[in-house]
Amino acid sequence: MMRKKKPNRILEAVHETAKDLHQAGLMHIQTMAEFDALCLPTIKSYSAIQIKKLRSRFHVSQPIFAAYLNTSPNTIKQWEQGVRHPSSIALLLLNLIDHKGLEIVAYQ
Repeated sequence: MMRKKKPNRILEAVHETAKDLHQAGLMHIQTMAEFDALCLPTIKSYSAIQIKKLRSRFHVSQPIFAAYLNTSPNTIKQWEQGVRHPSSIALLLLNLIDHKGLEIVAYQ
């Protein structure tokens, strides 16, 4: 499991300054993209138990949780049994759901 990085206030301040410079036309888009990449959050891994607890927290069944994640109910079952592990994209969605709720991935 990856540890969550502590917010780096200096890096955050530099990133804000870089965004301002880019908006003012004083920083190239490629340089701005490099600053953005430096400031990406760490994506947390989830164990089988953590995935089940996350799903249970929102009181949804495996098929409903699968629909939110655009995967099959069997995949959710396998994650919760520890047979398979979520891909990097699925981990990103799990992180978003964990921090923002199911509404973040709901279709409008």
